[in-house]
Amino acid sequence: MSQNLDKLKNKIAEAHKGGGEKRIAKQHEKKKLTARERVNYLLDENSFEEIGILVTHRTTDFGMDKQKYYGDGVITGYGTINGRLVYVFAQDFTVFGGSLSETHAEKICKIMDMAVKVGAPVIGLNDSGGARIQEGVKSLGGYADIFHRNVKASGVIPQISAIMGPCAGGAVYSPAMTDFTLMVEDTSYMFVTGPNVVKTVTNEEVTSEELGGASTHSTKSGVTHITAANDIICLENIKQLISYMPQNNQTPPEKLEYILGDEHREVLESIVPDNSHKPYDMHEVIKGIIDDDSFFEIHKDYADNIIVGFSRIGGRSVGIIANQPMSLAGVLDVDSSKKAARFTRFCDCFNIPLLVLVDVPGFLPGTDQEWNGIILHGAKLLYALSEATVPKVTVITRKAYGGAYDVMNSKHIGADFNFAWPTAEIAVMGAKGASEIIFRKEIADAEDPEKKLAEKEAEYAEKFATPFEAAQRGFIDEVIMPKDTRRKLIKAFSALENKHVLRPNRKHGNIPL
Repeated sequence: MSQNLDKLKNKIAEAHKGGGEKRIAKQHEKKKLTARERVNYLLDENSFEEIGILVTHRTTDFGMDKQKYYGDGVITGYGTINGRLVYVFAQDFTVFGGSLSETHAEKICKIMDMAVKVGAPVIGLNDSGGARIQEGVKSLGGYADIFHRNVKASGVIPQISAIMGPCAGGAVYSPAMTDFTLMVEDTSYMFVTGPNVVKTVTNEEVTSEELGGASTHSTKSGVTHITAANDIICLENIKQLISYMPQNNQTPPEKLEYILGDEHREVLESIVPDNSHKPYDMHEVIKGIIDDDSFFEIHKDYADNIIVGFSRIGGRSVGIIANQPMSLAGVLDVDSSKKAARFTRFCDCFNIPLLVLVDVPGFLPGTDQEWNGIILHGAKLLYALSEATVPKVTVITRKAYGGAYDVMNSKHIGADFNFAWPTAEIAVMGAKGASEIIFRKEIADAEDPEKKLAEKEAEYAEKFATPFEAAQRGFIDEVIMPKDTRRKLIKAFSALENKHVLRPNRKHGNIPL
């Protein structure tokens, strides 16, 4: 019995070493943590319980029977983050390059199945060279098993992927189907086909970083939601991200204790310029509304004409969607519509209320937008906000023009409360453009067309460049002073806390993908 215990201790010690001390040391030179260090840093101290530590691969071909490492290149188990249960897997690049084998995949699938059973988030720390080629179709089947579980868990438990090394080929599709993807700058990359294949097929010269690095995916493709300078910051971001989410789709997000005080914010009174053509930073509006230092921005460097992120208002976790006048005047385009639609659907899946801050002059015009499907992609945001049943509150700070007014969580598509600042302009289009169309003949026949245009522009603005016409029709619930916004929102979200919507019986809707 004692001999067996000694053997077990030796095996476990060997498993904790991974694939070789030299390779681990080399990783540290690059400021990368080992898989086990990542897990230990992510989870609360001494909370990690490992599962499958003695698993080894089953392959005997190509001399693989002589190369066996305990754990088979992935560390799996469960633990807590700030006392909350989470399930984790971390691929170990020091074992066969973290390549996915049949048993490697089985370990990940087991963790995902357990997470769904108990209703807890699952976090994947990806660092893998791809499928283990010595295993052929068995490794490919392992990927498909993981993909299938990603889909089954979607909208049931939060799924987070951190790319902390290579992630290529079929491996990229699992992170793409999770709720949030994080990448580490300079040490991680994602692509379906690598630089060598790209050069062979298209004759393009491109580096791994240019093709699929953190900067590329956070600014161009939108695949990555958050980037970090190193492993530690990436893991800290995961901890913060988790704090805004519930455990699963059957529970609300944790509400932090909050004592109401003087909730007026005078700073909000001076943010929107008197000149409606001048930009301002919507981040300043957000800062004036939320609990101190609680905003966690998502997709910060992608489609920056719209802002999305999590924050707290009166201790409640809230998802924020806001037009950004500092970028493209805050218009909606292909990328911003996709960005906001996906964020909306996540919040709706996991019972996180939505706050929409509106300053939108319309959809971006041009052949590029039309040919790239602005109709289809704009409809995604319209569909997502129309479908969402969580508490939804809108504040119009300035412009709300044309179809973009409808799309940005208007009363007509199911918003619960719609507030407007006195600076709000709700109309089909801007006063100048509208006047040129409505009064075209009158302006053309005038002795002084420019003077007549200015008169008509002022006339149109007086009627429509205010929120009062919409308020009279009930499309706006209340015109509020900017300084009262935070107080109104705290009360509104409190009143909507037990909102329940009965939906028609259907398998699922057909969102315009």
